Amino acid sequence: MKAAVIVFPGSNCDRDIAVALEQSMGKAPQMIWHRTTELPDLDLIVVPGGFSYGDYLRCGAMAAQSPIMRDVKRKAEAGVRVLGICNGFQILTETGLLPGVLMRNRDLKFICRDVHLKVEDSASAFTNGYKTGDVIRIPVAHHDGNYFADDETLKTLEDERRVAFRYCDENGDLTEAANVNGSQHNIAGIFNKSKTVLGMMPHPERLADIQLGGTGGRAMFDGLVEALS
Repeated sequence: MKAAVIVFPGSNCDRDIAVALEQSMGKAPQMIWHRTTELPDLDLIVVPGGFSYGDYLRCGAMAAQSPIMRDVKRKAEAGVRVLGICNGFQILTETGLLPGVLMRNRDLKFICRDVHLKVEDSASAFTNGYKTGDVIRIPVAHHDGNYFADDETLKTLEDERRVAFRYCDENGDLTEAANVNGSQHNIAGIFNKSKTVLGMMPHPERLADIQLGGTGGRAMFDGLVEALS
C-alpha cells in the first residue's frame, strides 16, 4: 500500500498518524508539504489532525485553500481513499469532499478524553477491520467537533448508510450523555457516497499501540493495508 500524509503549518498529529501507518504497513508513508501541487501515485491520502494555520479563521478553512488540496480533491474524485481525522475532517468538509460542518462543541469547551464509538458500517476499506456494531474506545481532542447538517443531508447520510461511527456509551447505546460534543445523530464520522472518503473527529492513531494504552484504532490501519495492498 502506498500512503501519504499531508502536512500543514500547525498540524500536530501528522507524525502520530505516520507512526500508526508504518506500524501496519511495514514502511513509512510519504510526508507531503501542503505547498506541493501534485501528489504521487497513492492508495491512501491522510489529512491529519491538529490545528492547521492555528485555526485562526475557521477550523480547516485556510488549509482547504492550500495548493495540495486541489490534487487531493482530484485524487478523491478518481477513487483514491482519503482519510481525514479531526482537523482533517474539518478540512474535508471545507473542501466539499464531505457534507455538513463541524461547529463549536455543545458546551463550548475543548474536549480531550477517551470516548466510545459504535461502528455503524464495516463495508469500507476504512472499517473492514471491525464488525458492524462493534464498540471501540478512541480518544477525542477538539473544540469544534459538533457535526451539523441540514435535514435533507442527514436523511441522505442515514438512507445511504454513510454514517461510519457514532458516539455511544460502553454498552453501545447512543445516549445523549455519550454524545460528547452535541453532534446530530451522535455522528462521529461519515463517508462520501462511494465510501472512499472518511472523515472522523476521534483519533484512531492515538490508540493503535498497546504502549499508548489501547489498540482500538489499530484495526483501521491493518484493515486499510489488507484492503489496499
